Amino acid sequence: MSEYPPFVRVAFPIPVSAVYWYRNNEKEPAHPGFRVSAQLGRRSLIGYVVEEAQACPLESDKLKSIARTVDSESLFGPSTLDLAEWLSSMYFCSLGEALGVMLPSGKRESVQPSTEINDFEIEDHPLSLSDEQATALRAIVSQPSGTTYLYGRTGTGKTEVFLQAAERTLNEGRSVIYLVPEIALTGQVVRAARMRFGAACAVIHSRLTPSEKLAEWRRIQSGEARMIIGVRSAIFAPTSNLGLIVIDEEHEGSYKAGNAPRYHARQVGMFRASHEKARLVLGSATPSVEAWHACVHGDMRLAKLFGRQGGGGFPSVELIDMRREPSAISSRLADVLRETKANGRQSILFLNRRGFSHFFSCNTCGAELQCKHCSVSLTYHKEQNQLVCHYCGYRTSPPDACPECGSLDIGWKGFGTERVEEELEAKFPDWHIARLDADTITKRGSLEKTLDDFRTGKYDVLLGTQMVAKGLNFPGVQTVGVVMADAGLNLPDFRASERVFSLIVQVSGRAGRSDQEGRVFIQTFRPDNPVIRLAAARDVESFYARELTMRQAQDFPPFSRIARIVLRSRDKAQAQVAARQLAARAAQVLPSGVELLGPAECPLGMIASSYRWQILLRAGSLTLVHNSTQALLRDFRPQSGVHTEVDIDPVQLL
Repeated sequence: MSEYPPFVRVAFPIPVSAVYWYRNNEKEPAHPGFRVSAQLGRRSLIGYVVEEAQACPLESDKLKSIARTVDSESLFGPSTLDLAEWLSSMYFCSLGEALGVMLPSGKRESVQPSTEINDFEIEDHPLSLSDEQATALRAIVSQPSGTTYLYGRTGTGKTEVFLQAAERTLNEGRSVIYLVPEIALTGQVVRAARMRFGAACAVIHSRLTPSEKLAEWRRIQSGEARMIIGVRSAIFAPTSNLGLIVIDEEHEGSYKAGNAPRYHARQVGMFRASHEKARLVLGSATPSVEAWHACVHGDMRLAKLFGRQGGGGFPSVELIDMRREPSAISSRLADVLRETKANGRQSILFLNRRGFSHFFSCNTCGAELQCKHCSVSLTYHKEQNQLVCHYCGYRTSPPDACPECGSLDIGWKGFGTERVEEELEAKFPDWHIARLDADTITKRGSLEKTLDDFRTGKYDVLLGTQMVAKGLNFPGVQTVGVVMADAGLNLPDFRASERVFSLIVQVSGRAGRSDQEGRVFIQTFRPDNPVIRLAAARDVESFYARELTMRQAQDFPPFSRIARIVLRSRDKAQAQVAARQLAARAAQVLPSGVELLGPAECPLGMIASSYRWQILLRAGSLTLVHNSTQALLRDFRPQSGVHTEVDIDPVQLL
């Protein structure tokens, strides 16, 4: 018998379900869990060894050999492979694609990364819990497994409960995965965890280099790190004896992957917790509608926190009608900002739209400049003097005249963070103002430095997009302003109201988190809109009751499950034909109880030069909608140039 298995099967991270046999590399033999470089057709690709064998079912003399073995030891074991196989089946991707999204891509391990950690609100030692917090902690740790939802308004101390539940779990000899939705929130949790648990902590997020991710992966794999903190992909950490999964800010859409495999970290967490007999804890001040419905109907344990920690009261809230205001910052909000500055306190302004203006238009003919690759308006970025598409990255210089009619009467409509920053600097020339959005954090460490400088009082105003809206705690903040609360309300998506409500409530929670009274000012062109009014009143229960009534009447989740199938092509007619062919096939093969919606052009009909059409399958259970999707796609072969994208339980329909 050979000293090494002469044959291996390799899965490649490409949308092809086949797993390929190769001859092993004699000089550097590969084993299951190793990455290898091998020839596939005319391409040389990195793949994952998923099986080794002494014999091959194919004609061995026709097999290609592994060109190079990347790893010196296995990167994953049987449990990771099992998870990848489930991911592949659940989200309609290949085994190689599943492994590709789960595993680090570094070619070598770096030294332990010195992640920049900032001193935010969490103490570096366990705090005494309130009666509410102690009751919530008991609900979480009273059983070795099971799901608990920790619902509590902003500032009620959910994070401390999570950390003490993690400490209990680590003391049991089990490991913990702690997820946060934004990189901005990672530092505050990491610092507390490292102070409490030392070298047992590992951090996984997108700002680590591939080699740094690989180093952390190895530490987790070896058992050196048992407290794993990170964003969405940390749910795949190869920890053994998993005891607790925490998904903080559970409602966040960033837990859903935008590319294949389109997994949701919450769903993966539920699968891992169930199969590895671990506790699962979800938490938010604004639960997803599905989670709220599950709690109301007793499908998961519910623990509640009402009292705000640190002595701060809940902030007062005032709506500002913008219909007669000439600029982005109303006179009322400007006065409040001056008053806050005079009090020696700080302000946060939130606008979920970056750039200088929302779109470019001609005042003569009304033409708007759209991306030539996507069916969206270009956003003007004044600092760069560029029109930019926030979907595909296309950019161009702004024209001197309207390209449609030649008029010189052209200008900008709407506003983004860049324009609001310019207006603030004009109104308050001596103030220190920081802007935090995707355009300002391109350098490594810039996000952490801006947040740290704001916390230590170097800035009077922090203006930003979603990354300033949730989770962060700055004791010096007295005033929060929502610059335009209406953004997102009119999107053709059944979750639009939920997102707007959540953002307003979350950003409002940044005010008054110390002993002083906080104040929130919500600027809106629709002051009578029920979503905005309920958010201003922090009337969570009324909002969910209203939203669930509407969802039930329209048969949208949580009263149904949805699969979204998008057909895209660079040829507009091909995408449309393929969608109609798939819909015609669906009418023949779908069982009773599954509803077909479409075919229809996607609300964003073109992205990155691809035309997009979609159909939706809707049913009362995940099993029914999943099996129906599988049956529908089994023998469906669209013409060359048409790509099929499948999204189970989509979080948006754009």
